[in-house]
Order: sequence, then C-alpha cells, then structure tokens
Amino acid sequence: MKKIIVPIDFSNHSEYALKTAAKLAKKYNGEVLALHMLEMSDIMLSASDGLQNEKAVYFFKLAEQKFEEFLKKNFLEDVKVTPLVKHFKVFSEVNDVALEHDADLIVMGSHGTAGIKQYFVGSNTERVVRHAEVPVLVVKKELPDIRFDVVAFACDFSEECIAPYLKARQMFDKMGAKMYLVHVNLPNDRFKSTLETERNVVNFFTKADRNLDKMEDVCYVADYTVEDGLLNCANKIGADLIAMPTHGRKGLSHFFEGSIGEDVANHATLPVMTFKI
Repeated sequence: MKKIIVPIDFSNHSEYALKTAAKLAKKYNGEVLALHMLEMSDIMLSASDGLQNEKAVYFFKLAEQKFEEFLKKNFLEDVKVTPLVKHFKVFSEVNDVALEHDADLIVMGSHGTAGIKQYFVGSNTERVVRHAEVPVLVVKKELPDIRFDVVAFACDFSEECIAPYLKARQMFDKMGAKMYLVHVNLPNDRFKSTLETERNVVNFFTKADRNLDKMEDVCYVADYTVEDGLLNCANKIGADLIAMPTHGRKGLSHFFEGSIGEDVANHATLPVMTFKI
C-alpha cells in the first residue's frame, strides 16, 4: 500500500475512490498518485501546425488547473498526493502508469447496485481491471471506515488460481485480515461431489506450498449461479471485501465465464478487489 493510483474523471465515484485511497495511505503511510487521463486526439498532439499545438497546450493547462482544484479536499490533508496528467489513448495505459511508478494498488470508483450493468461492463473500470497487473480495488460508495478484517476470495481451486491466491494472501496477511476461500458448486456439468472438491482443495494447497494444517477456511456453497453463491456466502461470513482472480487481457477467469465477474462487481454492496492470473 505504499503507492496507490486513483484514476480521476471528476465524478462522485472517482471522489469515493480518492477518499478510500487517502484512508489507505494514512493507515499504511503510503502515497496517492492521482491520475487524470486527458483525452486529446493524436492528430492534435502530433500536428506541426502551430495553432493545433497551441490548442493542445491550452487544453492540457486547463485540465491541470481543474485537476488542481479537484484535489483541494480536506480529506487529503496529511496525505502525500502526486498529481499526474496523462494523454488519454486507451484506458489500459493505467497499467503502464502503475508499472512505471511501481504502484501496489489501483483504486477505482464505479456505480453501485443501481442495476446499470452496462456502466461496468465495457466501462473504463472494467478495462482497467482486465489490463492491470497490480490489484484493483473497485468501490461503489463512500466507505466510512477502511477495515478489511474478513475477506471472501472466490476460488475454483484450479492451478491458474494459485498465483492470484498467493498475491491475495500476502496482501491480506500484512493487513491482518481473515481470508475465506469460497467455492460455488453449480447444478450443471461443472457439478462436483464433496469428495472431488476436497481432493481439489488438497491438491491446490499442496501445489501452493501451503501447510494443510494452517490453510484458510474453505466455504462450500451450492447455488444456481457463482454470483449468487459468492454474494450470499460473503454476507453469511460477514465479509468486508470480496476478492477474485481475473485473467487480465484474456478476459475473466473461466471460473467467471461470461459476465459473472462483472455482475459481482456491479451488484455487490461490498468493495471488490481483483488479482490478475
């Protein structure tokens, strides 16, 4: 949590993300990198015409001024904030900025449970989640307190989930959080018996070099959809955060085929954190 990137578009939801990042930075003595992606065409930026160049400089300065005003928030007092204004091309470039500055986390705002599925699916938040090589925390409302004491981590116990699981475990161990691994058993061709699931769990932790006597609690949930099972389980265990692996550029993990991952991020009242496979 030493360096936290927050993409800013001046919306209420990006302010929620900024507040969350500020609280995390205060708690872990970190730095907030506030990032505004300025949309200007390549033609305007590369044109040799003097007037076009003047326009580009004008809009860039205007964005910097608006950004500076936006960052004059009381909740940013005593927080180290570094403003970054970048030329917008594709939102996957947020990952490039994260790698360039060796960031530990990206915090993004997104609409909550208003039923506007399209806002997340295909949105800038979803694009960042798909491309980010560092964890992404998605918040949909202002969080009064940053306490991730109990985490529900969605897991199908496949080998490709080992890497994101280890990343998540390392982060949540440092935060002192209790992590539960949630497996949702579905009534279709993916159904597995209890014995099959338990074998997969043992194999998963063995390959993750995890002491079987000290492995995380595993929650077995039977439900009609992964989304419902995960959200119901998170509510049952009193989770403060939902975590899940993603496949990055290749789309969501096969565990979240179709739009399940987006549905979870859309409909969960809890914040959601993703870890790239």
